[in-house]
Parts: sequence; structure tokens; C-alpha cells
Amino acid sequence: MNIVKIRSVIDWSKLQYKWRHSLVILILCISIIFLFYANTVKQMIGLWSGSDTYAHGFIVPFISLWLIWRIRSKWIDIELETSWFALILMFITALVWFAGNIVAVNAITQLALVSMIILCFPAVLGWPVTLVISFPLLFLYFSVPIGDFMLPRMMEWTADFTVLALRKTGIPVYREGLQFVIPSGNWSVVEACSGIRYLIASVTVGCLFAYINYQSYLKRFAFVVVSIIVPLIANWLRAYMIVLIGHYSGNELATGIDHLVYGWLFFGLVIIMMLFVGARWTDEPENLVYQPSVKKEKKINYFNRKFYFMIIISIIIMPHLFESWIDSKKKRLPVVLESLTVKEPWIELPSTPSDWTPEFQQASAQVNLGFHNDIGIEVGLHISYYRQQTYKSKLVTSSNVLVASSNKNWSQINKNTKKLILKGKDYIINESVVQHKGSIGTEGKKSLNIWYFYWVNGNLTASDIEAKIQGALSQIQGKGDDGAIVAVYVPYKSSESLVKDIKFTNTILKDFMDKNYNSIVLSLQKTQEK
Repeated sequence: MNIVKIRSVIDWSKLQYKWRHSLVILILCISIIFLFYANTVKQMIGLWSGSDTYAHGFIVPFISLWLIWRIRSKWIDIELETSWFALILMFITALVWFAGNIVAVNAITQLALVSMIILCFPAVLGWPVTLVISFPLLFLYFSVPIGDFMLPRMMEWTADFTVLALRKTGIPVYREGLQFVIPSGNWSVVEACSGIRYLIASVTVGCLFAYINYQSYLKRFAFVVVSIIVPLIANWLRAYMIVLIGHYSGNELATGIDHLVYGWLFFGLVIIMMLFVGARWTDEPENLVYQPSVKKEKKINYFNRKFYFMIIISIIIMPHLFESWIDSKKKRLPVVLESLTVKEPWIELPSTPSDWTPEFQQASAQVNLGFHNDIGIEVGLHISYYRQQTYKSKLVTSSNVLVASSNKNWSQINKNTKKLILKGKDYIINESVVQHKGSIGTEGKKSLNIWYFYWVNGNLTASDIEAKIQGALSQIQGKGDDGAIVAVYVPYKSSESLVKDIKFTNTILKDFMDKNYNSIVLSLQKTQEK
């Protein structure tokens, strides 16, 4: 691209007046968004700086600006206009941000924030300009630190491939959940092994490379697909090779910091090879030389423009007015959980039947209880109650788990949902098996069969999404944001048949819930009403 030639051809004196008012309004709108949504911006920056996975977010806005300036010859002379349809989309986006904020979901608020910034362009400059710079604007979505929801599934895939590859290699493997044992030692698939960092980095680079180097939409799509598939397979091979190196070196190599070093070196090599191969099919660069338009310039009614600008500002501010109203309805009292009275044959124990506790963070109040029946079978109950929820203290979040992958004592083997009939009503609850890590590959250690569910807005649910929706409805109805997670469990000694163990413990849990479900719910209701 001949930049000198473009500068000499463009008549900046004529274009300056045309763009001046629109750019001032655009910058003001974006600045007001940053001002009123500063907390969301701070959360994004905090995730960029606190995680290597999302550190690229710092440079994404600058890449977008560079991409827009790079193709300035295409949009500099397009007729400017406003769009009421863009205002409607901005209004909907503001409502989405409001909904995400009252239930404290980072992904929703941050996606809505970026969407509002993008919609400022068609609202102020018009759709013709926006369509020309659509990719640079959409590239801003890579600044949103989202992707942790894929961690469990990607960790499962990594474990599946590694175990399968080890067995094909002739190495015997005993697996339970994300932990597996081979003759040379124990291995575990944790978040860092999921490959989410490689995937996000590869897709970001892949989309940018495809946009700059290809003109064909088919080529661009194909390369993006490759940038998704390659890091997944590369991560599986990386995990397999690290275990293999550790195994054949007597756990002298690939078990410490070199574990991470090998991973990043391997990924860097894979990305370089992917870009090198992709460069073989690069298209001829597009013509970015400025060609002046012969269209007549429309006269802008600046009174209407000011009125239009005030509407944009009103849309930006509106969610915060709703938020203030909701906040005035929230309960400010500290949480004191009501005592629970169980029915016979269940009797409360002086302590819990296990030292395991769920890893639910920053709860307003928690209780751990133990019970036994007339034949000595023990059941544990855990309740974490939340009120005045924030982004750091909330009921439904990815950090609230039964067992964290970093837990040194316990591991979660499986998770599923099951239908449960209580007092003639059908419910869906979560079911999981948690096992002590010392029992992997051995027998005789106690495991836990756990049922757990959310209680929000007077409803019982196993779904994170439904719990968030019920939490939002509760706040809109002026009931506050109280909610709780309830987990009941039975310790048992593992036998040769996991199915037999689960069937036996499910019978015990069903009996406990049949007799004490109403007492648990009544305790939660009284806590909320207090």
C-alpha cells in the first residue's frame, strides 16, 4: 500500500468538516459508556491482567483501531447518516447488560458492553460505514475474557485422548474422572491441561491472519476452522507426550516447571507451522488506494442531531436507573440461618460424617450438619446461603464447585442430573460422586454420593441458567436476591460395582429427602423472610 499516494489524493480539507461533528459525537458516546460502565471495564481489565489466557485483551482495541485506519480509503468518503434501528438494538443491548448485572454474570455484562460500543458506530455514522469496518469492530469481541465455561468439557476431552493414547501405546491405565494411574505414578488433568489458552490464542491469531491475507470468504472460513481444530489436537498430543516423557524418564522430566515450558514451546511451533502453511494460499492484497466519490453530500440538521444524541445518552444511562431502583429493594440485614428440625428416624449428629465440604465461595452464611437413622446410616447436609450478591460473592458461578481441580484430597468422578419426586412434585437435581484421592486404584476408602440443587425465589432447580433467571425475577419482584445451594450426601465404601453403590446410597438419600425436604425449605424461607 502506497501511503504517500493515498495522502496526496485524499482532500482532507473537504472531509474534515464532514466528519468533525459525527466523530465528536461518536467519541462522546463511547466516553460516556466507559464512564457509566466503569465497573464492567474494570472487571475486564482485572481478568486481562490476572490471567495469561486473556492477556491479549490489552492489545485487541489497538488492533481494531489499526485495522480501521488501514482501510480508511474505503470508508472515508462514504455518506454519513444515523440509524434508528441501531438505537433499538442499543436499547436491547442495554437491557441485556442490566439483566446480566443484577444476576452478576460477567460474560453477559462484558459482551453487552462491547456490543454497545460497536452499535455506537451505526447509530452515529450509519450502516454503510459500519459494514465496511465490520471485521475490525467485531474483532473487539476477542477482548471479552470468556471461555472458562468450556473448561470441564475440554479437560474431559484431554483426559479421554491421553488415556486412549497411553493404552494404544501399551501402557496400562486406571482412570477415575480426571485422575488416572499408570505404573510410574499418578497423573491429573487440571485447568492448565484443558488447552483453553491455546484455543483462544489460536482463534484470535487465526481470524486476524485470515482477514488480512485472504479475500475469499471461503478461505477465511476454512482457516478459522483450522485454527480451532489444530490447537485442540495439539493440546491432546502435548498432554500425551508429557505423560510419556514423565513415564519413560522415571518422572525426572516434564513433571515440574518444564511441564509448562514444553507445552508453550510445542504450541508455538504448531502455530508457526499453521501460519506458514496458511501463507501458501495468500490472496493478492486488496486495493486500498483512495477513489473519491461523486455522491452529493446531504445537509445535516444539527438540531435533530442534538436530539438524537440525547436519546443515545438516555439509552446508555437507563440501565443504571433501573439498577438503582432494584438496589433500593435489596435486604440489608445479615443472614442468620434458621435451625433445621429433622423427622424420625433421622437424628442430628454432633459432627458431620465426612471432612469433605463443597467449595462454595464467599457465602453470607454456611452450615454443615450430620444425621443418622435408626440403623446407623449417616447422611451429611451442607447449605451455603447468599444475600446481597456481588461479582465476588454470588450463588451461581464457575468457581462454586463440589471439588476444585486443585483439591489435594478429593476428586469428582462424575456429574449428571436425575429426576426426583418429592411430595408428589417432580424435580430435577444434580447428582455426583466424590472420591478421596487416596482411594484411586485401590479399594476400601470412603466415597460420597451427593445430591445438590439451588433454591432461588422459592424454586428448586439444578440448572445454573434457571437459577440466574429466578434470581433476576426475585429482584424485579422486590423480593431481594436471596438464594442457597443445598447438598446432601452419603459416605460409602467403594465395592466392585459403582452402579450397586449408587443404587444403595440413592435409596438412603431419597428417604432422607422425603422426610426432611419440607423442613429444609421451611428453614430457607424463614431465613429469607426474617
